[in-house]
Amino acid sequence: MKAFQSAIDLGFQYLETDVHATSDGVLVAFHDATLDRTTDHAGEIARMPWSQVSEAKIGGTEQIPLLEQMLHAWPTARFNIDIKAPAAIGPLVRVIERARAHDRVCVTSFSDVRRRAALSRLTRPVVTSAGQTRTAQFRLATLARGRGQRLVSATLRDADGLQVPVSHQGIPVVTAATVAAAHAADKFVHVWTVNDPTQMHQLLDLGVDGLVTDRADLLKKVLQERGLWS
Repeated sequence: MKAFQSAIDLGFQYLETDVHATSDGVLVAFHDATLDRTTDHAGEIARMPWSQVSEAKIGGTEQIPLLEQMLHAWPTARFNIDIKAPAAIGPLVRVIERARAHDRVCVTSFSDVRRRAALSRLTRPVVTSAGQTRTAQFRLATLARGRGQRLVSATLRDADGLQVPVSHQGIPVVTAATVAAAHAADKFVHVWTVNDPTQMHQLLDLGVDGLVTDRADLLKKVLQERGLWS
């Protein structure tokens, strides 16, 4: 929770997190599938009940947060939520429904199958971004001649936007052309993970709509320099 609170304290109202489910269906806000790398415990989250996972401390000091806890802690914040595993779909839907948070979440996943499964179970629509397959199709569509823009719109018909890296395997993903194509289809473009101020400026110059960063302090400074912070 400390990292999220730090971003809130800086003035940000958009938070990004990954989610996994414990073996008893408790949804945790955590990137890795296992506890090994960043906590003082070990084991696969999906194979452990919350009673065990809750004992793990991030950096040896902080309990792994629950997504529901975060939604209630910051009721005006908006959350970008990446579904990391199929087992997290049901718990995520239940958390969003209980918190009535439909209007302040963006549900996404590398897997378009997982993403669509979650959307189909929600009682109200939420913002969503394309998964890996749709994103790859979008990139190919931008290279097509003649009917490229129609292909872009068709490819992104079930998503509100894209969340992409700057490049993939050395091939640029975010260019002036791809940003323009997404905007022409009325879709947003968010870029991850950007921690260098120079690159932040370059991407904002291209017209991207959002940046995912581990350095909220640097992003705030960049936005202030550009007169985009209020």
